[in-house]
Amino acid sequence: MRKIITISLMLMAIWVPTQTVHAQKVAVKTNLAYWGAAASPNIALEFGLSKKFTLEAGGGFNLWTFDDNKKAKHWLVQPELRYWFCDIFNGHFIGLHAHGAQFNVGNWDIPIGRLDVLKENRYEGYLYGGGLSYGYQWMLGNRWNLETSIGGGYARIHYDKYPCANCGTKIGEGKTNYWGITKAAVSLIYIIK
Repeated sequence: MRKIITISLMLMAIWVPTQTVHAQKVAVKTNLAYWGAAASPNIALEFGLSKKFTLEAGGGFNLWTFDDNKKAKHWLVQPELRYWFCDIFNGHFIGLHAHGAQFNVGNWDIPIGRLDVLKENRYEGYLYGGGLSYGYQWMLGNRWNLETSIGGGYARIHYDKYPCANCGTKIGEGKTNYWGITKAAVSLIYIIK
């Protein structure tokens, strides 16, 4: 997993500087929904590649334990190539994203679908995958934008299972395939010209 992410980041580091940044447009953004849902700091850079394409490189993390020893520790990277129907950084777009993450999650009482297992057990592991997204970006001012997007796709999840959030020996391990929502964002954007 780490090798895949390292190789991907190295290829992006080599490829991105060789591209002509369209009209020198670069944006820095943060996903407010990610801050709210997971209390996770996050940041992304988006580079204009042409009149219709941009490349977003972003990620987030959570390194702390909450009250009652609740854990949602993780780090995530999620690059995305976007096609804009009008101009870049304005209007509708579709995207193709990849993702990789490492996690340590447990002691949460979430009675929704598969998440109910987090109340009695703790899971450590990693995931990788990709998907498609749709979004829209509004211009708020000369340099400020607001964006909403949602994406769906696939994640391959590898995990170790523990009996509670802060104690116990490993009681199992597994792999699972996830199909569903892989990206959701309400982002505040500052455009660097």
